This record gives sequence, structure tokens and C-alpha cells, in this order.
Amino acid sequence: MKAMILAAGRGERMRPLTDKIPKPLLEVHKKPLIVWHIEKLASLGFSEIVINIDHLGDMIQKALGDGRERGVNLIYSDEQKSGALESAGGIIKALRLLGDENFLVVNGDIWCDYEFENNFDLKDDLAHLILVPNPQHNPQGDFALHNGRVMNDAEQKFTFSGIGYYSVRFFDNLECKKTPLAPLLREAVKNDKVGGSLYKGRWYDIGTPQRLAEANAIFV
Repeated sequence: MKAMILAAGRGERMRPLTDKIPKPLLEVHKKPLIVWHIEKLASLGFSEIVINIDHLGDMIQKALGDGRERGVNLIYSDEQKSGALESAGGIIKALRLLGDENFLVVNGDIWCDYEFENNFDLKDDLAHLILVPNPQHNPQGDFALHNGRVMNDAEQKFTFSGIGYYSVRFFDNLECKKTPLAPLLREAVKNDKVGGSLYKGRWYDIGTPQRLAEANAIFV
């Protein structure tokens, strides 16, 4: 199974830090966020990782290289000419690099101790989302979960972690253009094609300078 790290975002809420450094290279305990992911993925048997880049993307490529020193093959999907395509658009552009099998996608601006699963079995689902308890900045949550099925509406909702397993069929016949992921997920959820799990371990959305500072204060 291949993995994809979404790393093309501008990081507007993280400014002015992201004026000079791409968000995935911001450090938690002296290690870039994206390196935490790469090292964890490598330790769990992922050997090929696709990274999409746009804002200051050359810095990411220069910092990470081809991945050999970390035991992986890093492949870059370059959006610098087209401009960032948002999450779904970025995945669609990278499909030719991801192959014909199911694949993992993880946001480049989170930190977690979730154990990514190689060879995750989607069965007949188009996607499987990892949800987490709602953080302070997203108290209403995004999706509900019942008996391993993701639902759009329920009294209790959880937050989408930015970690998901996808079938290539999820993106069938979709044009490569700027496309958000959430509406596509909600449509698939409506058709009962999305499974889910609740993860209660450590997970942080590093979305603002304050949250970055909190992460650096908490982690040991």
C-alpha cells in the first residue's frame, strides 16, 4: 500500500511563520511535522510515499530529498504551476503515482501517534476515515460514527483526523481541478460507502501558531 502526505497548503492561519517556511516543515520538538509522518510510515512498512507540493514546495523537496536515507521512496506531485488543488484535487492529480491499489492519505499539518495500517482492507467501501474526539477548535465535529459506519448527521459527531484510507474507485471520473474533499466524502457517506474508526490516542491539528506552541509544550 502506498501513502500520500498532503503538503501543498498555504497555511494562511499559520502566518507569518508560513511566509518563509512551508507548513509541513514547521517543527515539533526540533523535527518537521512531515518528517514525523515519514519516519512513522517507514517503520510500519510503507516504502513509497507521494507528497504533493505547492507553496514553497521546492523547500520541501530540498529538505526531504528522495527519502532513501529514511528507507523510503519519496515521489513528488508538483502543483506549483497549477496552484494548490485542495485535498481531493491534489489526490486526483497524484493518482497516476498512487497506482491501482487502495492507499492511505494523511494531512501534513497534523501530529499523532496513530499506527498507520499497511494493506488496510476496505472491503467494498470507497473510504475508511479515522475520526478523533473533538478538539476545542472544532467542538461540533464533522461526522458521526455508528457500528463502524460513518454518517453525516447524528447527535454526537467526531472530528475527521485528516487520516483516511481510499479506494481508487472513490475518485473515478473526477476531473483534475481544484476540488475539496469534504463534499465528496459526504456524498459517499450518504450512499453508505464509508467506514470509520474512532482513535482516542494523541492527535493534534497544528493549524495556528498557538497550537504549534502547545504541541511543543506538551510532547516529550
